[in-house]
Amino acid sequence: MSPWSPTSPCAPGCLPAPEPVAGAARARCVARVTVRVVALLAVLLAGLVVAFLVPLVRPSAVGRAQQCWTAAALGACGVRARRTGPAVPPGALVVANHVSWLDVLALGAVAPVRMLAKREVRQWPVLGVMAACVGTVFLDRDRLRALPAAVAGLADALRAGTPIGVFAEGTTRCGRDLGPFRPAAFQAAHDAGAPVVPVAVRYRRDGVPLDANAAFVGDDTLADSLRRVLAARGLVVDVVALPAIDPGAVPAGPANADARRALARAAATAIADALPPDPGGHPAAGPLTTVRELDHAA
Repeated sequence: MSPWSPTSPCAPGCLPAPEPVAGAARARCVARVTVRVVALLAVLLAGLVVAFLVPLVRPSAVGRAQQCWTAAALGACGVRARRTGPAVPPGALVVANHVSWLDVLALGAVAPVRMLAKREVRQWPVLGVMAACVGTVFLDRDRLRALPAAVAGLADALRAGTPIGVFAEGTTRCGRDLGPFRPAAFQAAHDAGAPVVPVAVRYRRDGVPLDANAAFVGDDTLADSLRRVLAARGLVVDVVALPAIDPGAVPAGPANADARRALARAAATAIADALPPDPGGHPAAGPLTTVRELDHAA
């Protein structure tokens, strides 16, 4: 692993302890998971068909299909999305905190974004193929020399009016704190003069303002995370789109790196202010650092 690869303080201790179920409650849980698995398989199959048809349809139709599919996928998992905030303008860099693989679907509720993802996502069964078909940009974190070209490509997409989605922390956390924002992607917004739209993503359940059932952290596998999500009742993802940040309006120093750092700080501060405080405290994390000062790291 590259020394610049993002790390998370979150571990299995951040995840909720399994709830003991027996008798009728266990039967209801098994039935709930079975129904959701069948629904999710149907949605994934439909998504594969749509993904392979992407080159044959207009971009506007692709965007509408993407938003409909993400809503259907969340519903199949038993997750209700609640979106608030202003509409995302064309060609915006959409920046969100990162809790789960579900976050990609949650951002689809805000805008038909083209995601920036780590290379490993391309190897995920079914989802990796679909992500590639809809234009996801895969970044190899171990090849830092490829980063300037990737940033230039993102800037070109923003100039063309394509919303780009980025998880600036670079890795998932349990949602109970905010990690340092890596400023490289903000260079693309600065170069393109594109607005930056901070988006706060949080998961709640049964009145608990911050629920970790959807979190995908530590040694958690995709299968384990999926099982936990499918078994959960009343899981809601709040997707809060915040006012767009104008790159030209953010004070920055004379160096080129100062602009992206300033944008990263502004976005991180907006998201941190929108997330509810965690009364229990984070069991693993230290104080918030809003920007990681390693500009050549993604």
